[in-house]
Amino acid sequence: MARGSRPRSRCGEPRGSALERLILDTTVLIDGERADASLDEMIGDEDDVAIAAITAAELFVGVELADAKRRSARAKYVERVLSTIPLEAYDLDVARAHASLLAATRRSGSPRGAHDLVIAATAAARDRTIVTADGRAFLGLLGVSIRS
Repeated sequence: MARGSRPRSRCGEPRGSALERLILDTTVLIDGERADASLDEMIGDEDDVAIAAITAAELFVGVELADAKRRSARAKYVERVLSTIPLEAYDLDVARAHASLLAATRRSGSPRGAHDLVIAATAAARDRTIVTADGRAFLGLLGVSIRS
């Protein structure tokens, strides 16, 4: 978003000066790494951004699975992410939201990825909107807002 412009709601109306509370899905961070985008390019000053604890685990798995040629660069990227973006812990509030989402997806017959549900539960418990490159993973989850 251009500096000085006012954020807009999904309907296109100005939202005012309130920060939007966002949680970044792992897909957004991986896409940023692949595009060699700086974190400043990915994260504007106008929003309150965090990641779920499970996202840190997913990023660490990427480091562990990287070949020798890419491992060092990937590890440095992950450390920059973790030193820049606050982490939302998996606590009792997130556990309750996770249980609710897990039960709802089982009842509906629409299973989701285990890590995606933890990210969704974290977003729901912390009143954050998920920013993702894979909106389908979060569609239809009660109490969860997404931005693709």
